Amino acid sequence: MFYLDRVVIYWIVRVEHGFPLCSSSPSWSSGPSSSLVITTTYECVVEYFSLIQFSLTLSKSNDANHTRVVENLEVKITLQNTKHDSNSCQNTYRPPGTEALPRGIVAGTSDLELRSLWDYRDENIIKKTSKSLLAMAVGIKQKQGVNIVVEKFLASGFAVMLFHYDGHVDEWKDLAWNDRVIHVSALHQTKWWFAKRFLHPDIVAEYDYIFLWDEDLQVDNFNPTRYLSIIEDQGLEISQPGLDREKSLYHHLITIRRENSIIHRQIYKTTESLTCNKHSTNPPCTGWVEVMAPVFSKTAWRCAWYMIQNDLIHAWGLDYKLGYCASGDRSKTVGVVDSEYVVHKGVPTLGEPSKNKESKEPSSKADNIRGMVRRRSKVEMRIFGEKWSQAATEDKCWVDPYKVPTSDTRH
Repeated sequence: MFYLDRVVIYWIVRVEHGFPLCSSSPSWSSGPSSSLVITTTYECVVEYFSLIQFSLTLSKSNDANHTRVVENLEVKITLQNTKHDSNSCQNTYRPPGTEALPRGIVAGTSDLELRSLWDYRDENIIKKTSKSLLAMAVGIKQKQGVNIVVEKFLASGFAVMLFHYDGHVDEWKDLAWNDRVIHVSALHQTKWWFAKRFLHPDIVAEYDYIFLWDEDLQVDNFNPTRYLSIIEDQGLEISQPGLDREKSLYHHLITIRRENSIIHRQIYKTTESLTCNKHSTNPPCTGWVEVMAPVFSKTAWRCAWYMIQNDLIHAWGLDYKLGYCASGDRSKTVGVVDSEYVVHKGVPTLGEPSKNKESKEPSSKADNIRGMVRRRSKVEMRIFGEKWSQAATEDKCWVDPYKVPTSDTRH
């Protein structure tokens, strides 16, 4: 039975070196899994009987050869180990640009936490409190309202990033929290322009949720901490707070807050232009939030960021497609939170004059500029729809999970 001892020794040595019992290494690109299993099992059997034959031959020699056999087997395992490591390295994915670096030094993500220039304490042991991010495009005329919003979110442990579209940055320095938030300035740009360029998913990967809000929201009846608890409990990947019916400017009925309710995911309403009933499966009857105050999970934001077009800065039409990023059935993972609600004042701020106070723009010209802004928004909505249709047609590998049969006209 000496030959069995040698087979056992061989396999013990393989296990000690961290290898599978068979030296054959399956190739995952070689075919279906069933063929893979059969091929690998066959090779194991062949190797087993080869080892027995090898051991029978050696058993005719004296026991002094026993040590040499083990040494030879260890050499074989070492060579296989080197080959295995080489194959593992070749099959390991590395982000483009990091090939020249050892993996452990690669920092693939970042955050928006401010770091001290002079504090030598190990920042890794300081408890990180910012688990979510509030990002807003703001102008100086809405300073008072923005101040209330930012104070409430900072008190709830949020990181905050303000996008200044009017060039007024220094005028915010009198606020107590000014040095605790990130300020980015670019004239006459929308929050979606800023978000595409400064909220890359790898930059905000540390945050569980991203609130991408307009500046004209009142939060008297909104608590960020309770809101997070609700959307986590309800499994909402994309959401928004409900709008106060009496005080808010709203465009879609599904965004209106329902009294005595925690959340809602669907609207049942029939109007001249829209029919929403229990059979409805498409936005804006279900799976819908508006672009004024969306809240994204980090997974949903990674998807939505890619959908934001560089040249379509108003993002009109995006809300009809956000449900594709909601990780599952959009009728379940997209919703409006009723118990934590806001007031949307609907203040038209885009197109306001820049920070040059000496140039007084006539109100008629300002109104004309805002009219042009709205016309461009509508044009962008059409262009986005055309881009989506073209992309869906050209991508033969993409399957639309919400494709509506041609004969079905329901929303």
